[in-house]
Amino acid sequence: MNKVYIIHENMEWTKHLIDRLEILEVPYEEWDLSEGLINLSETPPPGIYYNRMSASSHTRGHRFAPELTDHILNWLELHGRIVINGPEAIELEVSKLKQYFALNKVGILTPKTIGAVGIQNIIQAAKTLNEWPFIIKHNRAGKGLGVHLIYSLEELTEYLNGVEFEDSIDGISLVQQYIESASGKIVRAEFIGGEFFYSVEIESNDSFELCPADNCQIPNSLETNRGKLSNQ
Repeated sequence: MNKVYIIHENMEWTKHLIDRLEILEVPYEEWDLSEGLINLSETPPPGIYYNRMSASSHTRGHRFAPELTDHILNWLELHGRIVINGPEAIELEVSKLKQYFALNKVGILTPKTIGAVGIQNIIQAAKTLNEWPFIIKHNRAGKGLGVHLIYSLEELTEYLNGVEFEDSIDGISLVQQYIESASGKIVRAEFIGGEFFYSVEIESNDSFELCPADNCQIPNSLETNRGKLSNQ
């Protein structure tokens, strides 16, 4: 049986997978890329490589983990290794703009969005969008970090010049049309191999920081405090 190599930077999000692999007696090895090396003169061992790198790695002190992972994945593919969630996946993972491009390419509508670098350009983007309220968010983030609902140009200016403003780790802020959920919930859908697997329904009234990995612990009843597993 091929060994499974788990590429990650956060054991908290990986331990459940490891528990399952141990139950199934699947050989595995962790590759924690919160830091590390890449030696181009070496050949990676045979096996199946499963990439679980996260765009929010910098919030756990792992600023360059996605960049290292990107190069590791290209190295693996160069040597013909089987990679699940390869370079294309990490490229999408760390850029909301590229996610929107990919969705638009296949005909899926996305909210009106303007990317901006620098405070004055963020203000100009808000004027150009001219829809109130609107969302400002990080291009590279995770868990809903950096997402704020802004009601006026004055509020935006105060926010950008205040202590709460934190620039995106890649320097690109997104000014985006706000689309209010009719139910006060968001639905996160999961697909495996292009096929729909399940969806998670999450209350969104209190915060934009909505991370199923943190808040949706799925017990036998399939009910949680903040999420519900649905096969609808």
